[in-house]
Amino acid sequence: MIEYPKDATPLDYEELKGLKLPHITNRQELDFWEAQNIAQAQGWAQNLRQKDLLNPKVLCTAHKKMFSDVWTWAGKYRKTEKNIGALPHLIETQVHSLCDDAKAWVEYNSYDSDEIAARFHHCLVAIHPFPNGNGRHARFMADLILKKLFDKTPFSWGGRTLVTASETRRTYIQSLKAADDHDYSLLLAFVRA
Repeated sequence: MIEYPKDATPLDYEELKGLKLPHITNRQELDFWEAQNIAQAQGWAQNLRQKDLLNPKVLCTAHKKMFSDVWTWAGKYRKTEKNIGALPHLIETQVHSLCDDAKAWVEYNSYDSDEIAARFHHCLVAIHPFPNGNGRHARFMADLILKKLFDKTPFSWGGRTLVTASETRRTYIQSLKAADDHDYSLLLAFVRA
């Protein structure tokens, strides 16, 4: 059985049935295979055009590229309610609105580049569009925004993995919760720590 950190979004039975690799029996094995898939997605992202980046289809394609070797539902919006995120029937609309908002933030220089990427990340995590991998996907997209739209260095994300339970992950979750209350200062400090 795969165990998740206590603050992670658990998968339901139907979502767990979507595991393509039946030999996986624990979290470490799952993390390994997902990391391999994510590395392949990084190659795909190299050819992504700047003008296509803030697009719901690209967000779904990125998630699919990151997880499709491991999960059958990769790149598809979730159909179940979770301990976080939008109701399933609202996901598509909220993702579309987020992309439109982010385009406006860029066009009108509403925030500096780090804040645009951090806000996009936070909002995408808050929507939680996919059954799993939302944090990694949102971090992947935030880093793409920095690289592709602003020619900036990707975030350090606390300098440690956020996949496993750790003090770094607790700080990350705390910064997201502060952003839920419209205080982005902790998140902005964390992403470059």
